[in-house]
Amino acid sequence: MRNDRNRSGPRWLAPALLLFGMNAAVAAAPESPKLGRPASPGEIAAQDINVFPDGAGLPPGKGTALEGKAIFDMKCVSCHGPKGMGGSAGELAGGGSLTGPHPDKNVGTYWPYATTLFDFIRRSMPLDAPRSLSEDQVYAVTAYLLHINGIVDERAEMNAGTLPRVVMPNRDGFVQVWPGEKAE
Repeated sequence: MRNDRNRSGPRWLAPALLLFGMNAAVAAAPESPKLGRPASPGEIAAQDINVFPDGAGLPPGKGTALEGKAIFDMKCVSCHGPKGMGGSAGELAGGGSLTGPHPDKNVGTYWPYATTLFDFIRRSMPLDAPRSLSEDQVYAVTAYLLHINGIVDERAEMNAGTLPRVVMPNRDGFVQVWPGEKAE
């Protein structure tokens, strides 16, 4: 029977050598190249575009599905297909189900909040030019996607007041963790 305890040295030796090696590497690291500059408060504010489920952070603006269809056809259809189906990117509409063998995670079946849809479009779309849509265009495209999923009427105006009140079909399909909401 071998006595490995005597051969391996003290138990603290390996962690101590590891820490010493890390400290030596940090001490030997070259000085930074001093690239860039601190961001100004205005630059930071321009990046603070979060929109929360309760609508906090929604900007001024408005749009309807009628207005959104033209924008969608011009900026979105090449990836998402006509009426949000059949393109190379994810389907946005379709009427599938989340409970079948191939769950259909589109806007109408999966997304829990219309405000989250607005936030995603605003910050990420179109893919080749993110953040290039005006606030009115984002409201209009959001309204159009809600309309083709049967959630709002094509003439319903989406804005900072109406969008948070849209109840998505799968709103209760998620665990509520937002402050102030009660899990049922």
